[in-house]
Amino acid sequence: MPVYTLPELPYDYAALAPVISPEIIELHHDKHHAAYVKGANDALEQLAEARDKESWGSINGLEKNLAFHLSGHILHSIYWRNMSGEGGGEPLETDGVGELASALAESFGSFANFRAQLTKAAATTQGSGWGVLAYEPLSGRLIVEQVYDHQGNVGQGATPILVFDAWEHAFYLQYRNQKVDFIDAMWAVVDWHDVARRYEAAKSRPDVLLLAP
Repeated sequence: MPVYTLPELPYDYAALAPVISPEIIELHHDKHHAAYVKGANDALEQLAEARDKESWGSINGLEKNLAFHLSGHILHSIYWRNMSGEGGGEPLETDGVGELASALAESFGSFANFRAQLTKAAATTQGSGWGVLAYEPLSGRLIVEQVYDHQGNVGQGATPILVFDAWEHAFYLQYRNQKVDFIDAMWAVVDWHDVARRYEAAKSRPDVLLLAP
């Protein structure tokens, strides 16, 4: 049975400083993300054991654990790649990300509108969660989602292409309780080339959902 593995960081721990400190990157990746990988693998093993024994008393908890840990693994895997020490600014056609820039303007009215919405979604998530830019295949547009925990309150079928981690472990050692300051700072490290590649990949799969005729 295939198992989930912790991806290597695409940069060293200090690459995103001063926006995110090396200490946070190390703890976040090596401890927190690793825990979600282990949790997803453990849930798969426990579900296999439940099937073998036809023991379904814990099925609700196991399915919830799998969704939680697997979603945490997926979102963090995107998160690391969404950032670069040479990122930031606004996606522009002159930088080779014109299609993404046009899609953001079409879906939100302007880049400024999009930035304001994603900032608010991430900064005002109650408790633990994420702000997410996703491609929604039914409408063919980009949407912002406010994700609770790792898996709650999302549109089924939408593909995340840019994620802002708003869990306290992502910022508290450096920003304390100022989540808004952390989210504002995050814009300085967004790798728009990575986001654009994810957008193009998501658009290339128009039949990802089975639609009624």
